[in-house]
Amino acid sequence: MHLPVDENPLDPKAQRAVDRKRWLRAFNLSLGFVLVLLVVFVAQSQFDLGAWTVQPWSTAGLLGLLGAPLLHGSIEHLAANSISLLILGTLAGGMYPHATPRALPLIWLGSGLVAWLLGDPGSRHLGASGLTHGLMFLVFMLGLLRRDRPAIAAAMIAFFLYGGMLLTVFPREAGISWQAHMGGALGGAVAALLWRRLDPQAPRKRYSWEIEEAAGQARSDDERDSLEPPSPHDVPVLWKREADDEQRGVVLRFPSRD
Repeated sequence: MHLPVDENPLDPKAQRAVDRKRWLRAFNLSLGFVLVLLVVFVAQSQFDLGAWTVQPWSTAGLLGLLGAPLLHGSIEHLAANSISLLILGTLAGGMYPHATPRALPLIWLGSGLVAWLLGDPGSRHLGASGLTHGLMFLVFMLGLLRRDRPAIAAAMIAFFLYGGMLLTVFPREAGISWQAHMGGALGGAVAALLWRRLDPQAPRKRYSWEIEEAAGQARSDDERDSLEPPSPHDVPVLWKREADDEQRGVVLRFPSRD
């Protein structure tokens, strides 16, 4: 989002290098988390899976607030969440490197807590879909709150790819934990409200006319602020009628109906 203090913020080459490192770091962290999910999925057969799931209104089920996002019921379930985490994690971490790490604990715990409060007694909730919804709502809400061009562009990308998550926070399909989706989405929205100003806005490109204004070569403030058209005396003349033409005049005759 910004260059270090000891570098020139107007150096495009240095800015591109910093941006590249930031996005690569966000991608690597997202990929690393996906690999952790894969390792946990392979090892699930070695421990009691149910003990680490969210079990609504059960004291033992509170342990799932920590472990449930790491567990998945099938390879298809894991693949769907992994792709979403890789894309949304890179988008959130690359755009908001300071706000995203603070938002993740809120999203993580929020998805499990809402599932524990609103889930049906006796049910079990697991999976990282609450995290994907939280990241999507984080990016989308930050675009609405910040309203600078990069934030709006990131929000549009998130909505274009995963806009359907706006509907999956409500009951739709049996066997889908919409409660975890809602909890993650609430966590992402609250995090956006809390830390919307934590990441500085990206440096804005300065155009030549702005530089001229700063150097004192621009038009006066009255001319710059006015939306009135220029004076007729300032408009260049494209054609001028000669005096002889004005005296002689030209008459166009039209045939009569008779």
